[in-house]
Amino acid sequence: MSESHELNRQIFRLAIPNIISNFSVPLLGAVDTALMGRLETEHYLGAVGIGGAIFSFIYWGFGFLRMATTGMVAQSYGEEDHLECGFLLIRGLSLSFLIGLFLLCIQWLIIDISFYLMTTSAEVEQLGRVYFHIRIYAAPAVLCLHVFHGVFLGLQNAHYPMLLTITVNAINIILNILFVKVYGMKVEGVALATVIAQYIGLLFAIILFIGKYPDLLKTWEVKEIFAFPKLNRFLSISNDIFIRTLCLVFSNAYFTAKSAALSDTFLAINTILLQYINLMSYAIDGFAFAAESMIGKYKGAGDLRRIKDSIRHIFLFGFIFSGLFSLIFLLYDDKLLYLFTDKQELISQTKPYLIWIIIAPVINITAYIWDGIYLGATASKSLRNSMFVAMVLFLCSIYVLSPYGNHGLWAALTILLIVRGVILSVMAPKSIFK
Repeated sequence: MSESHELNRQIFRLAIPNIISNFSVPLLGAVDTALMGRLETEHYLGAVGIGGAIFSFIYWGFGFLRMATTGMVAQSYGEEDHLECGFLLIRGLSLSFLIGLFLLCIQWLIIDISFYLMTTSAEVEQLGRVYFHIRIYAAPAVLCLHVFHGVFLGLQNAHYPMLLTITVNAINIILNILFVKVYGMKVEGVALATVIAQYIGLLFAIILFIGKYPDLLKTWEVKEIFAFPKLNRFLSISNDIFIRTLCLVFSNAYFTAKSAALSDTFLAINTILLQYINLMSYAIDGFAFAAESMIGKYKGAGDLRRIKDSIRHIFLFGFIFSGLFSLIFLLYDDKLLYLFTDKQELISQTKPYLIWIIIAPVINITAYIWDGIYLGATASKSLRNSMFVAMVLFLCSIYVLSPYGNHGLWAALTILLIVRGVILSVMAPKSIFK
């Protein structure tokens, strides 16, 4: 078997399970949107959209628990330091549990600040608060699952994250339909389904890890697990990724807030269109996740040649895959809207903005894959700095393009992704290859 063929096989062995599992994440959001989009008013759809944006801000903000863990575990795996892989799991879970408890303690502050910053109708705010105060109790489980996903990916195991994601989302979807369609619940049913599904997922993750990797936890050296140099490196990388992710999530949340400021109708339109973006980004991110695992492993092994070869192959497949998404969105354009709502007037008002969805895959892919490469290499400072610059330009673009209404919002979001991709490409020779 040629080296190139073996590299391609490795990419797809990691990417395909991630594509499948990632694809199921926005599917859950699509089901939520479809269920709420068929209720009597737009307020339910807006409330879930706003509530989802708040939790995206929270959970993406703490996405470093997965991202930092993946890169560091992959590098330890490449160095064949298996005990350190287990220590990284314990460090991550300890931090996750503490953060989850902290979020529960300050939940009222979070929701008050969120609605202070967002302009919504009183009806949407009331329903959004109900949704939030139920779903927040899933926080400890969600954050611990971040760590398990990161450890599995770092160990070059993409199948377990796929099993976890599909299981959690399948349970969530079933409970959503049960609570909303059978028991007549509304936003509270969607939120409660999420809480139950996440804790079942956490239990499943523990069972999978103990069954497959018992040797990684055979030594519990507390001094080694929480040794200052290693803990400090974990926290330093996590801090950089936290700031980077905070900038990204703030940009997405600001986009949602500006949508709500236009009107409840535009909030509903953009909530639907963002489902397209989520479907595409989560699927394409399968190649970014493969990059995290492979680049981290080869960096740990000190193999620069394989790092370069991996990057070339991953970008090639990523662009092919993103082009297919653009083609599907072009061919089926407004037909896909019926998956999310049955309101003909809302569908008609959404059609003029589908052009931004059609061009998004081929524009966004560069930033997505570079993110995975930088995370695998734990080049966290470069990620942080590039995202901060992109966010500033995004906010300036929204201000400049505000006279163009919703088209201006989508143009600014597109600029954000273009700038991220360009900056990371320019910084790669120094941050990745040197």
